[in-house]
Amino acid sequence: MKPTLNSIASAILLILSNLAAAGNVTVSAAASLTNAFKDLAQSFEGQHPGTKVLLNVGASGALLQQIAKGAPVDVFASADQETMDQAFKQGLIVANSRHNFVRNALVLIVPFDSKLAIKRLRDLSQSRIDKVAIGKPASVPVGRYTQAALETANLWSVIRAKAINTQNVRQSLDYVARGEVEAGFVYATDAAVMPDKVKVAFTVPLNSAISYPIAASTSSSNAKEAKSFIEYVLSPAGQTILGKYGFLKP
Repeated sequence: MKPTLNSIASAILLILSNLAAAGNVTVSAAASLTNAFKDLAQSFEGQHPGTKVLLNVGASGALLQQIAKGAPVDVFASADQETMDQAFKQGLIVANSRHNFVRNALVLIVPFDSKLAIKRLRDLSQSRIDKVAIGKPASVPVGRYTQAALETANLWSVIRAKAINTQNVRQSLDYVARGEVEAGFVYATDAAVMPDKVKVAFTVPLNSAISYPIAASTSSSNAKEAKSFIEYVLSPAGQTILGKYGFLKP
């Protein structure tokens, strides 16, 4: 039997509950932050002996659902403002702890050995392009950015028919890297993770910036550690680590 989203969420909730402990800080972060936050967490732990960062990464919408269901999360870092706005409306984050900490860019990538001439969004309507990886707009911020860009270009209905919906941006990256789709929409920082397997066709024009917010959870049982982690993300040291992975300053 295939696991449902609810069963997966329940399993993650149980794991997080078992891992949560005093002195630790559980951070739920957007999938695009995976590599940068692993590095940042290690650096933070080095400066805060006795504190362990428990990193939980995934699509921002899925992480929000976990928090809403009671996952013991101390810090939430989303890839978009909309998801964090929903967290605020549901009373899941501490309002004055919310800060924008990085920016990103949306790009279209193709397999490294691709011979397709794709230089603009309209080129995706070519008949030889059958599959395009797009994060699910309902729960994946990169999917919402993608939909907005395609709607602005009057191409959403055409490209949606070719869409292979993914659970998060890293899944889109993997599909392109393995050549399972002809193209995919990811963040610039994700494309940089696999420079030998994917290449950027072009940067996608957007009407608004891709800005990442971070905030403490109202249900945090480690408020002091949560505050310290957020401060570290915003500090020159934290920003340097994030910049190393291609993230732009807020």
